[in-house]
Amino acid sequence: MSLLTDAPASAPAATPRSAPAAPRPSRARVPGWWRDAVGVATWASMLVVVALWVAGGGVQAMTGWAGAVTGLGRLTGLVSANLLLIQVLLMARIPVVERVYGQDELARRHRLVGFWSFWLMVAHIVAISVGYAASAGANPFVQFWEMVVDFPGMLLALAGTVLLILVVATSIRRARRRLRYESWHLLHLYAYLGVGLALPHQLWTGQEFLSSPLAAGYWWTLWAAAAGAILIWRIGLPVYRSLVHDLRVEQVVRETPDVVSVTMRGRRLDRLAPLAGQFFAWRFLTGPGWMRSHPYSLSAAPDGATLRITVKDLGDGSHALAQVTPGTRVLIEGPYGRLHPGVRTRRQVVLMASGIGISPIRALLEGLPQQPGEVTVIYRARTEADLALRDEIEAIAGASGARVFYVLGRRIPGRDTWLPETAAGLSDAEALRQLVTDVAESDVYLCGATEWMDAAAAAARECGVPAERIHSERFSW
Repeated sequence: MSLLTDAPASAPAATPRSAPAAPRPSRARVPGWWRDAVGVATWASMLVVVALWVAGGGVQAMTGWAGAVTGLGRLTGLVSANLLLIQVLLMARIPVVERVYGQDELARRHRLVGFWSFWLMVAHIVAISVGYAASAGANPFVQFWEMVVDFPGMLLALAGTVLLILVVATSIRRARRRLRYESWHLLHLYAYLGVGLALPHQLWTGQEFLSSPLAAGYWWTLWAAAAGAILIWRIGLPVYRSLVHDLRVEQVVRETPDVVSVTMRGRRLDRLAPLAGQFFAWRFLTGPGWMRSHPYSLSAAPDGATLRITVKDLGDGSHALAQVTPGTRVLIEGPYGRLHPGVRTRRQVVLMASGIGISPIRALLEGLPQQPGEVTVIYRARTEADLALRDEIEAIAGASGARVFYVLGRRIPGRDTWLPETAAGLSDAEALRQLVTDVAESDVYLCGATEWMDAAAAAARECGVPAERIHSERFSW
């Protein structure tokens, strides 16, 4: 059986669009040393925290069993709080951090740091309660209750801890799968309140800060900077951009029975300098629920006047887009993401999409500078009827000389693969090499379901593509 369906040689005409605005070079490319600088700053903050504990007498106080447990409790509390700070900063949309890592990797690091912070917080609570109880000859549970009631800031810390437990519990993969994105997003916002409530007790009761105004000043400055980053990059900048660019829905087009494209027009959109393949967080002011943003990739290369997204009906937010009317105002955050031409390292490029992952891939096909034969598109879908944006893809390919392959059919049962049943006789790497013989010399861009991207990335690596030349964007939450 044939693995693929070739695009026809003569493609139908696409909807006319003005030429995409050239991206600013400074936005497209990121100096390699930036990533190292961000990493060094992160580890330096951890060293400072340990130094605060040592300078506050942490080592000297670890005499005897009770002192050792109490000292360990203080250290885990400081490290946990610092990781909590890092977790907040990872998702603060700080431009330099976002450009270095991209939202895909930042979300994974945010999740990892969050779980470490949580378990260290639990260790802090247990160790402090047991250590104090051993020193006073009391029951640890009684000691914990007395600390909550008598120590300044502890009732606030308890409330903050409960909120953080709620956020962590709903971030476990099994729990997340049971929640709608909208519900999970709303619950996740309580993390900011939890962090704010947990902070004061450290400064009011922590030995490291009571004995050193310099340490207290450093800690206050650090947390004020984190709060400032949230206010500036998560709130201030999006509000400013939404007001200045005044983005409004111009057209809603149904591409397939469950896929719609929404085109928006605004003022001076070239100043946003979005890149093909990037995404925004969108809020359509259509009524209840507008406060919850939804991340959707651009499905056409930006032209300086309009932005377009193509969305599959997968939930409440995406379902409502089909009913959005022209003139509806749109609030934006972004642009975000590293799935753009600026991460390209080779002339040869392979663009692989599955399902609605075709949205940023179609934009990249249009936005990548290319000569005939340099770009190959591999589009995985169940049936031909599910091929969204097909006419546009074939028109762009016809004009640019890109190759397009459609990989159609049901999944191969019982196998983690990017291939359909019709290719069950091939390994994932063999199939990829059959379509793109020089894949090892290419950059590979991926967008689709998480499991599909994992399988496609593994196939690319097996074909000899280094991990740093495999670029992807994940929107799993």
